[in-house]
Amino acid sequence: MNLPERPKYPDLPRLRIVDPQWVTFEGKQALYLRDPLGLSGTAVLVPPELSPILSLLDGTRDLTAIQSELTQQVGVEFPADRLGMLFQGMDDAMLLENGAYSVAQAKMVAEYRDAPHRRASHAGLVYPAEPDMLAEDLAGYANSEVVALPSTAMVTGIVSPHIDYERGGVTYSELWRMCADAVQDVDLVIMLGTDHSGGAGRLTLTRQNYATPLGTLPTDLELVDGLAEILGPEHAYAEESHHINEHSIELALVWMHHYMGGRAVPVLPILCGSFHEFVMADGDPGADDNITAAIQYIREVTAGRRTLVVAAGDLAHVGPAFGDAEPIDAKGRESLMSRDEESISAIRDSDAARFFALSSAESDSRKICGLSCIYVALRLLEGAKGESVGYQQCAADPEGGSLVSIVGAVLWEG
Repeated sequence: MNLPERPKYPDLPRLRIVDPQWVTFEGKQALYLRDPLGLSGTAVLVPPELSPILSLLDGTRDLTAIQSELTQQVGVEFPADRLGMLFQGMDDAMLLENGAYSVAQAKMVAEYRDAPHRRASHAGLVYPAEPDMLAEDLAGYANSEVVALPSTAMVTGIVSPHIDYERGGVTYSELWRMCADAVQDVDLVIMLGTDHSGGAGRLTLTRQNYATPLGTLPTDLELVDGLAEILGPEHAYAEESHHINEHSIELALVWMHHYMGGRAVPVLPILCGSFHEFVMADGDPGADDNITAAIQYIREVTAGRRTLVVAAGDLAHVGPAFGDAEPIDAKGRESLMSRDEESISAIRDSDAARFFALSSAESDSRKICGLSCIYVALRLLEGAKGESVGYQQCAADPEGGSLVSIVGAVLWEG
């Protein structure tokens, strides 16, 4: 019996955007790579001596060229068959942009677009899927009095966490209870979320409607199509598959939908890719043509509409769980709080340039995963003032040496 030939990895392998993690396996250190979209059930372990190879997988080199450059970098020649086996394992694990992943992604996107709505992928995992149980669960996080907004405030912006509810529920609750009454008249929501797998500076759209346990929130197709024309379809939809399982927009939408009483308010959902390259190149996202054009377009088409801008983004990610050498101690927590407060102050002042500059000046050492979506939101909200609530430092490992910091913020005019 002849078995079908196994598809070979691409001749010019290009690694997808992944988040490598150092792990210990069978007593040895290795880089752990997995498909962030969950298309593959397998992962790849790269030994330390081969870790420099990741920077060479940019789609411009074949195996021979990669072998040659790796030898120059590390001073050791690795056999071609060993490298080929590594590349094949990466392709099988859907880690190569131009390999098996491209076929699987196309199939995944087609099924997603044909579905009646974007399913609530974290329902039953992060929060209850049944509406009554969800309402009870969200109510259980209310442990403080509601902070009153100024009587003249017209809420135009919200910065919400997107961390899991078990750790961030108190902050979510304080934030959304604070602005619940003030957003009942909203007739359009610009929902900006961190794309944890997104390309540099990318703004990713979808025409699909988002669902929560309370029903479906219609996507404003006219705005999506107009923005896609501004950005170009390749930019706008190349990473649309990220909408399928990305949690940032979903976890903020559930709270918003709940406090809007399940009302089907139209939404413009946008996933915001990484700003890390802007930071490391001493660049300015304000000079990026796509970002600038998108902000200008949204301002123009929402003029005269009762619009709410929501950024679903967390703050710092620090400690060994996020690649730092040392765990965060008490002194480190105090230092982190101080630096976070500078960023939160910029949020309260809707000062996008200052918010970005703070991360740029420290070379992104806090790894603020909401950097891009909060920046875009603040650009849209220029001139607004606000208040922050619920700052927390949430443990990200069993020892408490790694932390994710979060905050809620409400911005208003008047």
